[in-house]
Amino acid sequence: MAWRRLAVVIVVGSGLALGGAWLGRGLFAPEPVAPPASAVAGLGTIEDTVLANGTLKASRLVSVGAQVSGQIETLAVALGDQVEAGQLIAGIESESQENALRDAEAELAYIKAQRQSKVATLKQARLAFERQQRLLAQDATPREDYEAAEATLATTQADIAALDAQIAQAVIAVDRARTDLGYTRIVAPMAGTVVAVVVEAGQTVNANQTTPTIVKIARLDPMTVEAEISEADVVRVRPGLEAYFTILGDPDTRYPATLRAIEPAPTSIEGDDDASTDDSAIYYNGLLDVANPDHRLRIDMTAQVSIVLARAEAAVLVPASALLHDGGQPLVKVLGADGSIAARSVEVGINTNIRAQITDGLSPGERVVLSPAEVAETDRRRRGPPSPLGF
Repeated sequence: MAWRRLAVVIVVGSGLALGGAWLGRGLFAPEPVAPPASAVAGLGTIEDTVLANGTLKASRLVSVGAQVSGQIETLAVALGDQVEAGQLIAGIESESQENALRDAEAELAYIKAQRQSKVATLKQARLAFERQQRLLAQDATPREDYEAAEATLATTQADIAALDAQIAQAVIAVDRARTDLGYTRIVAPMAGTVVAVVVEAGQTVNANQTTPTIVKIARLDPMTVEAEISEADVVRVRPGLEAYFTILGDPDTRYPATLRAIEPAPTSIEGDDDASTDDSAIYYNGLLDVANPDHRLRIDMTAQVSIVLARAEAAVLVPASALLHDGGQPLVKVLGADGSIAARSVEVGINTNIRAQITDGLSPGERVVLSPAEVAETDRRRRGPPSPLGF
């Protein structure tokens, strides 16, 4: 029986030894190595842009007003109508202006008649003066008669000069009255779209103090985008740069445009100086023109504007987080098919801090490591954790 007990002890001991070895392997074996975070270098288009919020404005907006007072007799346009330059917009009751014109014309005719009378008097005064001049030369008339004839001639000439001045004033009065009569017929100063009708037929307008607005006409093709460019970005842009924008109602459609100009003063200059503070954001309006033949774009729409500083197409692109710098030289860590990692110098083109263009040193399809910290963690896992037993 002793040998049977010995055999059992040997079998149990062997099992415990094998179980302990298996358990120890499970407890102290290194963890599986996880591949580092990486991305494939691909081909694509990259842009360096300045972003700005913008507002759509008519390229030209005119408030058409009344320059004379009176009742609106006719209103010849409606909201949304297309008008041409010189087209009738509205008519104001014109009886008082017609009467004023007739009065001015009558006054002019009266002064001209007075002048004709004076011209006849001048002829008589000149003949009388010439006769007195001859008689005085023959010592056949008193000098007093000669001097009286001379004075009458001069007075008549002065009266005619005064009448000429009055005629000039009367002509001006007639022109003014005729102009006022013309103001009762309000016409479009330009071609465009009626975007607002402020008055109604039958309404009385008073132009004595301010010019009352009748309608507003806008030129909607092309339109202008006023883009608010921050002071940090305004030094990077210049007129002539390519741009595009989207609108809130259609964010998937890009509208191409060109940066036409940058206003020299910030937008805050139009407000009260006392309202501005040192910590207020400073923006400058960049003006972009965009065609709008179908009038899909409307006044005061919000635009998300991108001004293109640089663009590269079919470029080798990697995430910007893959870039490292060693003494100023950009590097990437390339992940090989066997899991090896090798640092490589590259040339960087456009860098948006999200994506970067690699102009030299990397080929499409190669995989780059995204984060150096993750690479260090991967190396640590390859080596395995330190043994709890110290070996």
